[in-house]
Amino acid sequence: MSVTKATRQFSKQHNRDLVLKIIFDHETISRAEIARLTQLTRTTVSEVVSGLLSEGLVKEVGLGSSIGGKPSIQLGLVPDSRYLIGLNLAQNRFIGSVVDLRGEIQKTFEVPIKNGDGRKAIQLVYRIVDHLIQEEWKSLMGIGVGAPGLIDTRAGVVVNAVNLDWQDLPLAHLLEERYQLPVRILNDSQATAIGEFVYGEHDSDGNLIVINISHGIGAGILINGRLFQGDGGSAGEIGHILVRENGQLCRCGRKGCLETLASGWAVLQSMQRLPGLSDVTTLDELQTKFYADDPLVKEIILEAGRSLGTTIGGLVGTLNIKKIVLTGDMTCFGESWREAIREAMSGAALGRMVQETQLEIGKLDYRACILGSAAYLLLNDYSLLFQQEN
Repeated sequence: MSVTKATRQFSKQHNRDLVLKIIFDHETISRAEIARLTQLTRTTVSEVVSGLLSEGLVKEVGLGSSIGGKPSIQLGLVPDSRYLIGLNLAQNRFIGSVVDLRGEIQKTFEVPIKNGDGRKAIQLVYRIVDHLIQEEWKSLMGIGVGAPGLIDTRAGVVVNAVNLDWQDLPLAHLLEERYQLPVRILNDSQATAIGEFVYGEHDSDGNLIVINISHGIGAGILINGRLFQGDGGSAGEIGHILVRENGQLCRCGRKGCLETLASGWAVLQSMQRLPGLSDVTTLDELQTKFYADDPLVKEIILEAGRSLGTTIGGLVGTLNIKKIVLTGDMTCFGESWREAIREAMSGAALGRMVQETQLEIGKLDYRACILGSAAYLLLNDYSLLFQQEN
């Protein structure tokens, strides 16, 4: 392909992606408004829209309001023109869903998971996808996976997921080979951050930190609407920051990680060491005692919140991102837990910076990871929506 032809091809795809992003961002919009927002010429917008109409991705949905002139034809996305699969490979269960282009979940399937057997875990992933694709979806475009642990997103490799006994697992390759679909893999906390950012209806200027506190702890960071993964792809691994020297042994092999103090796993471990509470084995049981005002349980949960808040204060001081969303199993402890986190944040960062930081509990539960995994397939590149590039 000549340089001129390649440049023209890139320009066409760039313009197409610009237009598509605007259409994704609006329920309905006119060609003229797209031209104004993208700063493309009306001729270029018309050409792009014509192609999107022929692809079935966009449709004309009626006339807009008019102030004296001819009302404009409104355009809208066709949500069921394409489908994506999102997977959440969580601690105690794997969940998969088929998602349309508006993030509406069409079908979900989940299976329980036990730690420690990597081969069985892979078979469970296959079982979920096999089940989801039994139905004849009109156009299934790809599979997005949110997986725990260290992930090499570019290579599609799970570098290390302790709970699943996966090390250097080429999961993207395995799934692509089996299903003949494009696959993208990222850390589950990063996927959750994308899901909350895109679908959580948070008032954000493009910067957002989402902290997932379940069996483990991880953060997803978005800067200017883009996922920040760091040079090695593992930005946000705050669960393994040392916060207490010579503390409890962490599953990573070190002692005193944040995860040993503030995660769901940590608080259940604390219960096991206390007389009269050793029979508490699930967060549901712990939640019941917490809301029954058991003083010992409340102190353990709030202390876990304070440990988390100290680390979050460090994030506030480092990044000064003013919107932080908490997700995961530990959010079941509600407002008093959140306030304990905020209290510790104030002691760990400049008061003015903490005061300007919103700390909210997420709105999407486990769905955030599924939706974020699916959305990541298209993030900043809509090429997968097209069967053939021109």
